[in-house]
Amino acid sequence: MNNIPNRQAICEVLCEAAKTDKNIVVLCSDSRGSASLTPFAKQFPEQFVEAGIAEQDLVGMAAGLAKNGKKAFAASPACFLTTRSLEQAKVDVAYSDTNVKLIGISGGVSYGALGMSHHSAQDIAGMASIPNMRVYLPSDRHQTACLIKALLEDEKPAYIRVGRNAVEDIYQEDTVPFEMDQANILGQKEGLFQVLLVACGEMVRPALEAALALEKEGISAEVIDMYCVKPLDTKTLLAEAVRAEIVITVEEHSPFGGLGSMVSQFVSQTCPKKVINLSLPDSPVVSGKSKEIFDYYGLNLRGIADAAKKALSCLE
Repeated sequence: MNNIPNRQAICEVLCEAAKTDKNIVVLCSDSRGSASLTPFAKQFPEQFVEAGIAEQDLVGMAAGLAKNGKKAFAASPACFLTTRSLEQAKVDVAYSDTNVKLIGISGGVSYGALGMSHHSAQDIAGMASIPNMRVYLPSDRHQTACLIKALLEDEKPAYIRVGRNAVEDIYQEDTVPFEMDQANILGQKEGLFQVLLVACGEMVRPALEAALALEKEGISAEVIDMYCVKPLDTKTLLAEAVRAEIVITVEEHSPFGGLGSMVSQFVSQTCPKKVINLSLPDSPVVSGKSKEIFDYYGLNLRGIADAAKKALSCLE
């Protein structure tokens, strides 16, 4: 069982890269511990900035450093980074086209027991609506590492959301199929099939488990790991959606403005067919551990599989 959360994978990549690249700067909002960035702060104190509990200042400073040639990675709890500093993300980062990577840690319902104030169920919608801002939700530690390495090589703004807890590996370290802004297909089918599951972030694992369970019941299903929520990989989505009977999106987000909304909009315009969106509700989410919350709202193997079977039965 994997015990390494995606946030730790980010730190490991940045620590390795900073050994030879002194332009890498990491900023935190009194969150180096929860972001797993304490090792970076200890190894590279001259390349680390502690902004304190001041997310707007955090993003503004990151943008200023980027304008002076630095590769800025600003980490803060997703619930605060994407709300308190939305204007700075919009103006200082995206509009000004600065080389800032915003890392939203403990995304979704990772802070489950702390309730709505600490949930980030609107971050995809908020950040994706900003022109020039890319949005990524990697599914496991290996994909996270590949993503951060790729982002170190470009100078464009981006928002990366990762959860707090370790998630089971989707990929093998030595064989991660990664291409920037290209989704991965898991369990790809030949010809026509019944269920296409499109998921991002921590929802890729339960989507994959649901696909395997459906296969055992004689229902053909494949999964798209849409880690690149913006820009959405519409080429892969179209190629698979046209061959599926139904499309189901799965996300740890509000039902509005996230992956489900984007997929529904695209599919309706290019290959109209039934799209089911599985997400958190449009109401304050119950408190509890992440798994308890996922189970409560059916964002798990059984809930996804049952939704697929129900949708298929409506086509008969």
